[in-house]
Amino acid sequence: MIAPQLIAAATFAHGDDVGGWTLDGWVIVPLLLTLAAFVGGYSRVRQRATEPLSMRQITLFVIGWCVLTGALVSPLHRAGERSFALHMFEHELLMLAAAPLLVAARVHGVMLWSLPHDARIALAKFFQTRPLARTWHGLTDPVVATALQAAALWLWHAPPLFDLALRSNGWHIAQHLSFLITALLFWSAMFNLRHNRTRPMTIVVCLFTTALVSGALGALMAFSSSPWYAGYRALGLDAFGLTPTQDQQIAGLLMWIPGGMVHLGVAIALFGNALRQTERGDAH
Repeated sequence: MIAPQLIAAATFAHGDDVGGWTLDGWVIVPLLLTLAAFVGGYSRVRQRATEPLSMRQITLFVIGWCVLTGALVSPLHRAGERSFALHMFEHELLMLAAAPLLVAARVHGVMLWSLPHDARIALAKFFQTRPLARTWHGLTDPVVATALQAAALWLWHAPPLFDLALRSNGWHIAQHLSFLITALLFWSAMFNLRHNRTRPMTIVVCLFTTALVSGALGALMAFSSSPWYAGYRALGLDAFGLTPTQDQQIAGLLMWIPGGMVHLGVAIALFGNALRQTERGDAH
């Protein structure tokens, strides 16, 4: 499941800064609550089990939390308001690093244990209700999740909507929120153990499709001879002495090449794992 605290952190990732660091309580508090839920839940479960989580799960969560915190709190967040390339880098950290790491950690069950007994039971039952379960399964269907993330990418990078997000704090919140939510849904679908057993080729095709879809958008930016967004165009030279066009071209390359490599790398890894499972099944 998606941790509500993480969504709240992305939702309110726009506030006062100190020395370039975003120290707004709406950012810091949800992130700290998420970390506290993990530590508290792990400590409580540890008293009942020798090792409730593997070292791999702990490492994935800690790195994912640190990446998310760095993207939303560090000076990178403020720098992205003057440089589209840095803004793109922040989005890539959210969607291609923090989201898959947090999903792959699979720590939501342990985090529930940070709650009092009655609240934990009530919340667990709520997540298991038929309407919510059906909605979750529908949203994390590989094809649906892939389509939702692709739609978020293309719609928000259309000049009218992107400029609206640059002008309006509320719309900027909506942009970040949609990127984070669709990324969490996408990676939940890609890393779903049942899907990887029963629909491995669907997973691989979705990852390749995402690489193509995001790569095509990045390529259009990289090869464009003029800036798309009025907000960045009005700044003239950014903090690194780049023109708005050069800044956009770098942003396009960030979306195109690293983004494509992540999706293709995961696709190859999951496909190889599916082949190994098939071979083991044939051997038995």
